[in-house]
Amino acid sequence: MNEGRAASRYAKATLDFAVEKKAADAVEKDMRNIASTIAENKDLKTVLGSPVVKGEIKKKALNEIFKGSHQITMGLLGVLTDNKRIDLLREVALKYIIQHEQLKGQDVAYVTTAVPLNAALERKILAEVTKITGKKVTIENKVDENVLGGFVLRVGDLQYDASIANKLNNIKREFTNSL
Repeated sequence: MNEGRAASRYAKATLDFAVEKKAADAVEKDMRNIASTIAENKDLKTVLGSPVVKGEIKKKALNEIFKGSHQITMGLLGVLTDNKRIDLLREVALKYIIQHEQLKGQDVAYVTTAVPLNAALERKILAEVTKITGKKVTIENKVDENVLGGFVLRVGDLQYDASIANKLNNIKREFTNSL
């Protein structure tokens, strides 16, 4: 089973349980915290992916880092550790957020740009994405200088890459292939 499908299944099971216990919003808040914590901390990401570090050590570290999280979130950490799938934690958190937004009838449009979006541009993107998806959409802007210019838009499983970096890579690939 590929990693994306496994993460989706863990996220779906967690979401179903959270909805049943009427804790889906609290767990989503935890998942956002988990996703951002792992993204910002390369050492944590390395430890979670390391086969050398024992599962119990990972479990204790995660329980300490995310102390105060909802009981369902803590249970997910335990299940992922016990099943030796803790390296999927960030992806499970992201899939949970997407699935919960879809359950609420919303989508999240992740827009990666080289500089922060201004209000006018954000409204324009929001209107276009709402028209395309037919759903209520919220925008989350991520700034990444590696984009160089343009943007990368991701809504659910759809991605549109109109970044300068992508265009330069395409030109480089065409040039290399023509030699």
